[in-house]
This record gives sequence, structure tokens and C-alpha cells, in this order.
Amino acid sequence: MTTTAPRTDRRRPRRDPRRVRIGLAATALVCVVFLVLELPAYLGVDPARSRVPVRADDALHYPLLWAHIMFGSVALVTACLQIWPWLRRRHPRVHRWSGRVYLFGGVLPGGLVVLGVAPVSSTGFASSVGNTFLAVLWLATSVAGYRAVRARRFADHRAWMIRSVALTFSIVVNRFWVVVYVVLLSLVDPTDPELIPHAATASVWTSWIVNLLIAEWWILRSRRSVTLPDPVRGAPGEP
Repeated sequence: MTTTAPRTDRRRPRRDPRRVRIGLAATALVCVVFLVLELPAYLGVDPARSRVPVRADDALHYPLLWAHIMFGSVALVTACLQIWPWLRRRHPRVHRWSGRVYLFGGVLPGGLVVLGVAPVSSTGFASSVGNTFLAVLWLATSVAGYRAVRARRFADHRAWMIRSVALTFSIVVNRFWVVVYVVLLSLVDPTDPELIPHAATASVWTSWIVNLLIAEWWILRSRRSVTLPDPVRGAPGEP
């Protein structure tokens, strides 16, 4: 006679909704503060007020930079809506439309125009390569997420959009990493004339690589939290 133990679910504890709300509120607040501090410099379309050094030898540099910042701002705002679970559950139509705005009004145009800005970075070749990688990955993950949802592969859609949003937020955390590297490099050699460019270059790479690693960890953690049945216990012939 074969006996089979009842299957039990192995599930990680559900995330605390209060902690989720606090995390989302903090993320949205940081994005708002970032936009309030950064965006006004570009609203007047004045190259002299640009936070990023403008290439005087490239007439398209500032227009492309300006367009990227405008489209990127749209992506940041709609990304905050995309990661809001309450909105996704209660108002799926709003979630879908904000997702379309995120992709077609933010990521796609913003990613394409930055491909014209990245190769002429004012902080050197390494920054150009880092920003180009970021733009390509930003576009690729977002398009993959859109294709997945069109094919109704919702789990894949969620994973790709987590990666996309992580890359979107890289511009925000970039400012944090610049400060970190300025402090660290100042401890090594405070008289280095290239200290700021070096810090800027390092922050370009760190901002999106760390964000992407965190996104992958989150995706794997979420997949492991899916209900998994215990293996069937017992074997034929056991009493």
C-alpha cells in the first residue's frame, strides 16, 4: 500500500503592505524632489543653465539633451504609477494607459535621443560607453516588456518592466553615487584635477549596474515566493 503525505505549500510570508506603501511613497518623493531640483534648469531651453556641460562644437547636443530630459521626466513620473500595486489591481485600465505613456512618451523617444548624446559625453569615452549601454538596455528591456504583455505572458512582462523601471531610476541614484565617489576620491587625492570627471564616470556605470542587480535579485526573490508543493512522500510498497 502506498501512502502519500498531504501536500503543503511552502510560501514566503507576504510582504507587509504598510512597508510597501512606505517604500513607494519614499520612491515617489525622491523622484519629485529630483525633478523639482533638476527640471527647472531646462524649462527655459537655455543651454547656459544646463546641468550637463553642453558641447559648443555640436549644434545638436543641447536639443537632444533637452529632449532626453523631457522624455525622461515623463518616464520617471509614469514609472512611479507603474510600480504602484494598488493602482494596478484596482484600476488596471489606468495602469495600462500609464504604461503606454511610459513606453511611447518616455522610454522610446528618450532612449533614442540619448543615443545621439551619449557618444559626445563631456566626461570622456568611458562615460559615453556607459551611457550608451544604459540607453540600449533601457530600450531593450522596455520593448521586451511590451512584447510580453501583448503576448499575454504576464510574468515575463512583470520581470522585464522591473528591469526597465530600475534603469529609469538610475538617473536619480546617479546623483547619490557622484557624491559617494567624490568623497572617496577626495580621500585618495583631493588635489586631483580630474576628480569630478572620474567621479562622474564611475557613477554612470554604478548607477545602472547596481540598479539592475537589485532588480534581478527582486525578480528571483519573487519567483521563489511562488507556491511550491512539497514532493510526494512515500514510495510504492511502503506501509
